[in-house]
Amino acid sequence: MAKQLIPFNDRVIIKAVEEDEQMYGSIVIPDMGKEKPEMGEVIAVGPGRQSEFGQFIRVNAKVGDKVLIPKIGSLRIDFEGDEYFITPDKEILAIIKESDNE
Repeated sequence: MAKQLIPFNDRVIIKAVEEDEQMYGSIVIPDMGKEKPEMGEVIAVGPGRQSEFGQFIRVNAKVGDKVLIPKIGSLRIDFEGDEYFITPDKEILAIIKESDNE
């Protein structure tokens, strides 16, 4: 039986995407000097949540979106050998869209 992560409320589950390391010849240059946001692909979204005024607030992210999230504030988990982040929808910094105009 396969296990599945299902988010509650306005939570979003994001599968971590490995960032490419910068290389010069055969030397790998780590980017340790800057704190960069995490990047990943949305694999599941919760239905949304009720505001304190009773309004239903939907989740903006959709399954398949590539997103940026802060390193701090997102829960990082290891599930069946893969790395995931669980974060509220409002913590997503940006959605990465690929443009056809290049």
